[in-house]
Amino acid sequence: MSLRKDKEKVLGEIFDEERIKTFLEFTAPSGVNADFHLLEKAYRGMRGENFATFVRLFKEAGRDLNAVGPEGKTFLQTIKTHRNGEEYALPLISAGAI
Repeated sequence: MSLRKDKEKVLGEIFDEERIKTFLEFTAPSGVNADFHLLEKAYRGMRGENFATFVRLFKEAGRDLNAVGPEGKTFLQTIKTHRNGEEYALPLISAGAI
């Protein structure tokens, strides 16, 4: 079974700085810290190299790298338990996340 043309997976999407900045515009669901939500959206939607750029822009925008999510952990604490989280954790640590 093949996917319809309008449902094909997009590969090689270009994440220039302007595209990465759009991840600062997402609205968090009710009850979720806005900064934690933005970090999570970027983590789920970007490669590690793009996430590092996002972290820089996030910090420059005055956002909170140590925002706590619904489970009472910072985003860094959350992704440290992920099998492939190290590539994403390093720019957070470099930017001062705990």
